[in-house]
Amino acid sequence: MVPEARLEQTEHGLVPTGDGWFVLNAREARWRSAEGRGAITDLEGETEFPQLGIHVFVLGPGEPISMYHWEVDQEDFLIVSGEALLIVEGEERPLRQWDFVHCSRETKHTIVGAGDNRCVVVAVGSRTTTGPGWGGYTVDKAALRHNAGVEEETTQEDVAYANVAHRKHTRYRDGWLP
Repeated sequence: MVPEARLEQTEHGLVPTGDGWFVLNAREARWRSAEGRGAITDLEGETEFPQLGIHVFVLGPGEPISMYHWEVDQEDFLIVSGEALLIVEGEERPLRQWDFVHCSRETKHTIVGAGDNRCVVVAVGSRTTTGPGWGGYTVDKAALRHNAGVEEETTQEDVAYANVAHRKHTRYRDGWLP
């Protein structure tokens, strides 16, 4: 029988600890946020899930989910509420509530909040490949226009995010989720 993982209360919300199954409400989970970067749930706790990554993002207008990048594994996104802009393979595509985005392996992409209100995005990705060889950040004019791009290609996260605010742990804030 698989045991239930423990949820630990921190000053910023609940965090799962250890292996096992659990139920965690996103409003009670620990979040990370930064001015101009939106907020992200910390559903996985201190240790990332080994096979599948999953996060809920809340983005204000103009806030990118990530720097423009590609990965050797697939990623998928569901717009739960609001509007966003998908930057994919150098093109811009508007997204609205319930649009689903599938990025097959090596698809260059990012998502930026759009419209007049926040948007909520569920992001899911494979974790088959981590560490060296995971993917990279590439130069793209559209991504740079939306403050979601790098000026030089890199595979290093700390280099790609060197000039943006780092998300810090925080509690859920009323109004982030519908």
